[in-house]
Amino acid sequence: MSEPAAEPMGTVHNLDEHRATRTAVDLTKEPTPVPDSTSMPDTAAEVEAVDRADNPLADWLTVPDAPLLPVWARSRASIQANVKALGRLTWWHTRYHGLRVPKYLMKTMLLACRGFFRACAGIWPTLTAREHTATVRALRAQVKLRPEDIELAARHQAAHAARTQTRKWRFGIAAISVAAAATGIALADPVMQVGMSAAIVGPLAYLGRGKETHLLDQATPPLKVDMSAQQLNDALRAAGLLKPGKGEEDGPKVSCIMGPVRDGRGWAVVFDLPRGGGKTASDVLAKREVIAQELGVDEIQVIMSRVRAAKGGNAGRVTMWVADDDPYLGTPTPSPLEKAERFSIWDPVPFGQDARGTRIDVPVMWQSMFFGGLPRRGKTFSQRLLTAAGLLDAYVRHYVADGKGGADWMPMKAVAHRLVMGAEEDAIEALKAMLAELLAEMERRFALLRDLPPSICPEGKLTPDIVAKYNLPVIFVTVDELQEYFTAMEKDDREQVINDLCRIARRGPAAGFISNFASQRPDADSVPTKLREIITIRYSTQVVDRASSDMVLGKGKAAQGADASVLSEEHKGVGVLVTGPASYVTVRADLMDGPTFASLCHKGRLLREAAGQLTGDAAGDVTAAADAAGITVPPIISDVLEVMRHSPRMYTTDLLNGLVNLDEDTYGDFNPETLASELEAAGVKRSSKQVKINGKALAGYQRRDIEDAVPAEILLAAGR
Repeated sequence: MSEPAAEPMGTVHNLDEHRATRTAVDLTKEPTPVPDSTSMPDTAAEVEAVDRADNPLADWLTVPDAPLLPVWARSRASIQANVKALGRLTWWHTRYHGLRVPKYLMKTMLLACRGFFRACAGIWPTLTAREHTATVRALRAQVKLRPEDIELAARHQAAHAARTQTRKWRFGIAAISVAAAATGIALADPVMQVGMSAAIVGPLAYLGRGKETHLLDQATPPLKVDMSAQQLNDALRAAGLLKPGKGEEDGPKVSCIMGPVRDGRGWAVVFDLPRGGGKTASDVLAKREVIAQELGVDEIQVIMSRVRAAKGGNAGRVTMWVADDDPYLGTPTPSPLEKAERFSIWDPVPFGQDARGTRIDVPVMWQSMFFGGLPRRGKTFSQRLLTAAGLLDAYVRHYVADGKGGADWMPMKAVAHRLVMGAEEDAIEALKAMLAELLAEMERRFALLRDLPPSICPEGKLTPDIVAKYNLPVIFVTVDELQEYFTAMEKDDREQVINDLCRIARRGPAAGFISNFASQRPDADSVPTKLREIITIRYSTQVVDRASSDMVLGKGKAAQGADASVLSEEHKGVGVLVTGPASYVTVRADLMDGPTFASLCHKGRLLREAAGQLTGDAAGDVTAAADAAGITVPPIISDVLEVMRHSPRMYTTDLLNGLVNLDEDTYGDFNPETLASELEAAGVKRSSKQVKINGKALAGYQRRDIEDAVPAEILLAAGR
């Protein structure tokens, strides 16, 4: 009996054959991993896949990559919102037309009367048997020509009798029908009477309508601007953006991706320029004025922009919105900051609304800003919106300089760590000291941030956690009327200040510095190009021409459509906002008047006192401390201290000039005698009537004499 064969213990390989096989393998490639047998794909399934290239039914059997429901029906919240919106719309139309029911009834009765007249005019030929009348008249004419023809006379007599008989029974039927209807209405109950009257009046009113008749009033005003694809093509062709046709052909046309359709108070359209014409979306934006003229509207009513690839666009796709009227006129919207109790400067700041009423928010962290434009166009009001956001964040430290030295920034004395007012010699020295302090603080922060571990400071920049942990508040640097400082400085001082501002704007954002600069004349002499060109966010109110617009917004921006020169004198508080190389929008800035700004400054002071962040000039300001304590300081004392903010002593003439600049209405007629009497009445006792400045003694005042007239408890609260 033979023994059973032993089970094989393994597989025997011939190494020589194995090495020979390896020579045909590319050793520079990664070896292909052998998949686990449990996860091997089904080879048969792969062969029978629907998306195989050789499957003739692949396209037909491919499942569409499209949502099953429209956007508004994909969520419960969206459905509820749309149902509520439909309900509000229905209720509004119900009230609108309900109030006009008497008018509609009167118009219906007038139309019914016209319809009754038309019905009578239409049925009269039938009642009078006009078809018989033609025969009777023809026979009558023949009888007159041949009176001897007896047969012809008999035919005429028979035709006349037939017409008479037809008239009798037709008029009879009509009279019976009217009598029956009147009797039925008179005998019916009131509900039936209304129904029967409506059944009669309705058709009569319909019969009385005309081509231009509208029974119901329009719920919206009639369109002031109409737009069609043909009008758009004609406008673009007139602007040289489309090639003209040959002979009777219209030529190439744009491809409308959307519209033209009504969108709010205007028309919206998205179109692609035809290929082969050599024109791009940028060419369309450059022809904005010509397109507006061809469409019959003002340039300010045409809002155009490119559609970028991120939004499904291309180099030839343009979105256009044409407003029915000027979209930037009307009452400005109050700033949402007015009613806010707190605000985080790390969030985008509410700034205004665009032409369609869309809210525009501006992120200010890591940014620098520049405001420009003509005087009295709302430039300073717009600039204050961004600074005001920092007032409601206790961990924002303000440095403010106003070259004009007027009342626009005066309320900041309650909050500002440093406040420089005016462009006199002492104010310029204060500005230089403020910039030196900012640069020193910036370098200190960079040294601290470099020493922090990556777990705390991962990007080498300030974070909200670092602000709270290391007491490094965000620094908001606001400088208004830059041209006043630069024109009043000597060349060396001017170059030094420009370099300091450039360093703050360039390197400061990483250390938590926010720059907010403004100037009326942004030319090379007033605001150097090297300072303007490093600013990231720019805003311009009305300017005189496109060159001035480019000075504020950047070179070439007007050609791209960002042109502030198209704004008019009526566009106060309206400007062009540029937030990036290809991002701009015309904005009607929110309204924040002087009293509102002052109340926000007071609120900001309370927030900083509670957080222990009231520092610098604000902590030692006498008038601000008095306001916070509810103690009234005579206005003349407060204003004189404000003018003498940077000077321990001042000549009377300089003091009067400063007061006039501060409030011309109040101090325009003051002279040295009036000033002396007003200060004496307020409790000021002069230690001397002359002061010596730079070795020259003239009539003047000492600041300590003015401060002595302030209550002692206020001086103690202010740290004096």
